[in-house]
Amino acid sequence: MAKNLVIVESPAKAKTIEKFLGKDYKVESSFGHIADLPSKELGVDVENGFKPKYIVDSDKKALVKKLKDLAQKADTIWLASDEDREGEAISWHLAEELNLDKAKTKRIVFNSITKAAIQRAIENPREINYNLVNAQQARRVLDRLVGYELSPVLWKKIKPGLSAGRVQSVAVRLIVERERDIEGFSPEASFKISAVFKTKEGAAFSAKMNKTFSSQEEAEAFLKQNIGANFSVANLDKKPAKKSPAAPFTTSTLQQEASRKIYFSVGKTMQVAQRLYEAGLITYMRTDSVNLSKEALAEAKEAIISNYGKEYSTVRNFTGKSKGAQEAHEAIRPTDMKIQSPSLERDQSKLYDLIWKRTLASQMSDAQLERTNVKISASTHKDEFSANGEVIKFDGFLKVYMEGIDDEDMAEEQDGMLPAMKEGEALKNTNISATERFSRAPYRYSEASLVKKLEELGIGRPSTYAPTISTIQNRGYVEKGTIEGTERNYMQLVLKGDKLASKELTEKVGSDKGKLVPTDIGMIVTDFLVDHFANILDYNFTAKVEEDFDEIASGDEDWQKVMSNFYKDFHPNVIDVEENADRASGERILGKDPKSGRQVSVRLGRFGPMVQIGTVEDEEKPLFASLLPEHSLNTISFEEAMDLFKLPRKLGVYKGEEVEANVGRFGPYVKFGKTFVSMAPGESALDITMERAAELIQEKELADAPIAMYEEKEVTKGTGRFGPFIKWDGMFINVNKKYDFDNLSKEDIVELIEAKKQKEIDKVVQDWPEEGIRIEKARWGRHNILKGKIKVELSKDVDASKMKLEEAKALIEKKTPKKKTKAKAKPKAKK
Repeated sequence: MAKNLVIVESPAKAKTIEKFLGKDYKVESSFGHIADLPSKELGVDVENGFKPKYIVDSDKKALVKKLKDLAQKADTIWLASDEDREGEAISWHLAEELNLDKAKTKRIVFNSITKAAIQRAIENPREINYNLVNAQQARRVLDRLVGYELSPVLWKKIKPGLSAGRVQSVAVRLIVERERDIEGFSPEASFKISAVFKTKEGAAFSAKMNKTFSSQEEAEAFLKQNIGANFSVANLDKKPAKKSPAAPFTTSTLQQEASRKIYFSVGKTMQVAQRLYEAGLITYMRTDSVNLSKEALAEAKEAIISNYGKEYSTVRNFTGKSKGAQEAHEAIRPTDMKIQSPSLERDQSKLYDLIWKRTLASQMSDAQLERTNVKISASTHKDEFSANGEVIKFDGFLKVYMEGIDDEDMAEEQDGMLPAMKEGEALKNTNISATERFSRAPYRYSEASLVKKLEELGIGRPSTYAPTISTIQNRGYVEKGTIEGTERNYMQLVLKGDKLASKELTEKVGSDKGKLVPTDIGMIVTDFLVDHFANILDYNFTAKVEEDFDEIASGDEDWQKVMSNFYKDFHPNVIDVEENADRASGERILGKDPKSGRQVSVRLGRFGPMVQIGTVEDEEKPLFASLLPEHSLNTISFEEAMDLFKLPRKLGVYKGEEVEANVGRFGPYVKFGKTFVSMAPGESALDITMERAAELIQEKELADAPIAMYEEKEVTKGTGRFGPFIKWDGMFINVNKKYDFDNLSKEDIVELIEAKKQKEIDKVVQDWPEEGIRIEKARWGRHNILKGKIKVELSKDVDASKMKLEEAKALIEKKTPKKKTKAKAKPKAKK
């Protein structure tokens, strides 16, 4: 038996650490928290100092028993969870639930999983830091109080199943307010002037005028002033300039840059970074520090000099601006700068490359530039054109890395290198154009720019950004935009010599693809919370709470006092709103139905946003129609609303069956008998013809027709969410790119079916056919117990191959819904 038991929170981390420790050490994983607040009750005793009620979940009990047994046999227990507040709380729960002996328990932390870092940690153990534990408890308890008290109010006043959260609701508010700014924006047109000139050597370059014109007539009048004009260089100014590299990555800057450069979502960035950290390749990925250790600075310097030369190296120390930044921590960096391209799977390789380049660039010399500004005058008017150029004299850090920018950080346009010219030199004008341009509405938030805004406002911390963005989408408050943009016409006037011509051009505007767009329910919930819980939704309040957590972490504030100060105002407000506030539905009155004269309105209904003709006070019952996916309560017009009552549209008859067009959860479709056929993107249920519907039905019939028979069962094919597939004997079999899907041979079909059959056999770990129970392999190394439609997911620490039938039956029994028994009628009282 090993003398030392090391407990970490992740099995991947355990695997890496085990490589560095000898036979005297056994490394086990707690699989995250072993104890937490109960899921189906508040779990906080507000009357007794907000004491949390922690419980060990049923699927963790076997693991806790195993760890407790190992701890009792070990001489020393090393609690090695992550070095942040969450990690400290995990260690604390382990100490409490395993009843660890303080005398033989040591807490160790490291910000990278390398042999040297682990050895240093073991040489410098400490005790559990209860200030950090209390800061994590404060966050957990406060978020539980907000969620558990606000959510039932939303169920009662808006719609069942809704939720609220201290950080998530503020994030949704930001997105809603940005959407309202966009909706209220009216673009203003103006004409911008640009020109192309040539030097006497014939080198062409472009220039522009800082002045704009508000109308086409003014722009035209200006262009006419240039007919017959002589142009010359009025002023030429050259200045040295420099660009400095960005700091190494923090959690938020990594999330932003990974979104801009390699198109990762915030959640994906954190998942991939976690894997790199657990493999020992990067330092801890939840940090708001921009510091680099002395060892890292030395490694970076060595790598720069050996790869690029001494002149490229400049050692830099960065200072973070984040409130509450833990400067003792490090920025996110490779654990070994000599490893530039480790052998990794694709996504990990992309993110590692980004981190390596950013770290290296942060220790490189400034880029030395020469910026040139040229003013060009005309003989016929006083307005001047200007041209800017930039020449890189020494590339410095730009040899490795250039920081990306968000849409809203519109980069200053650089025209590159300008041709050689002198003051007073005559220039030839090729053309001058006046192009109509429209002022732009604010940009919708991307995941990256939302993280940036949350960090600017001091809302949340590195560990909260990814789960917050996932939560607000999973809850249906926000969704990723899908609109590619719309065409807009604009005018351009061009003067060539003495001839002035005009033409109408088109551009695509308003694209929201991939941007965060609030849903109707997101807007209604936000408006309700802002109206009734202004302090919870207040940006300053949310940031102040984060400061309170930081003070608790540093030992300068008592966490229970912070809870008490918050709850004494919050709870009475919740009770008041629950009892006195009106229901919220986001209702908008659009007008009157021309046929009945009854009110037409849109509002949130039980099954989602809808149009309603009439009110409950009318003699006739109201009529209802669901909004289409492209509609919004805020923007739908009266005409669009009335069109919805045309659905479902009866189109005609096909093969004796009635055909109709309608819209469902997954968009517009054609219904033919019991068959549903989705329409193509861009097609509408409101204007599809019978001819087109017949085409779609025929295509569906062709696609559903058997392509072969195998073992006397039909084989059909189709395309689904996960790509092309064949279907046989109730099994869906994915067809990968190895096969020509349009021309599958009989041999291909047999090969695909047999491979699938074998895969299904290999999945089964244990099978009790007489009981209808089996255990199968699942994703991520887990296993499932299956009986009919009942599925029990087993945790990773359970050895499924050794499970007995009685244990499996007990778990199935526990998961089986209990049949409700009807209450016996009470006997009537005798008269």
